[in-house]
Amino acid sequence: MTQIELLEDRRLFAVTPIDPANFVDAVTNPYMPLLPGTTYVYKGVQDGKPAKNLTTVTHQTKVLMGVATTQVHDRVYLKGKLIEETLDWYAQDKDGNVWYFGEDSKDIENGQVVSTEGSWQAGVNGARPGIVMKAHPKVGDYYRQEFAGKVAADRAKVISVNTSADVPFGAFGHVLQTREFTELEPGVVEQKFYARGIGFVRSVMVKGGTEVFNLVAIRY
Repeated sequence: MTQIELLEDRRLFAVTPIDPANFVDAVTNPYMPLLPGTTYVYKGVQDGKPAKNLTTVTHQTKVLMGVATTQVHDRVYLKGKLIEETLDWYAQDKDGNVWYFGEDSKDIENGQVVSTEGSWQAGVNGARPGIVMKAHPKVGDYYRQEFAGKVAADRAKVISVNTSADVPFGAFGHVLQTREFTELEPGVVEQKFYARGIGFVRSVMVKGGTEVFNLVAIRY
């Protein structure tokens, strides 16, 4: 971590008051639009095996710290079998920043839940929401996505706002590229790509594995 990142990290750790009146009803950030009823279909490779990820923006909400968050249902399939199921909660503030309020994560083997590691909720056991997408991201922006102690502590840094991404769903320019990492898994680094008006289109694990996912379809 650079000296600038260390200074920014200290600032990010400062408690940011959460005022429900500062949040809006819908998540419309162009890099992360969450329209209820939309399902994003991703395909790729995980653990050396063919994988599929379905991300559905539900019509359900969950109130956390007084904020009505949008609930997103995420499912990961490995060789056709469900191995992970997660409910994620997001909300957007009036400035356009998207906040991450927690997740209910389940690892599944042979149809049975074997772990809920990584689950957390803002406002429970001292956990706080973090920023998952800036309103106006710029190269060098560094932010905390999760504040849940030893349970979840993801960070992200913007490394480009003008790259390209060519995925089965389409070819995109002026793409936002981020690098995500956490001290809980120091050997793992992932890069993510976001297209304006679409959202998340590609992820590549660049350290600690060979996981890759690309957007192949959007269902409304």
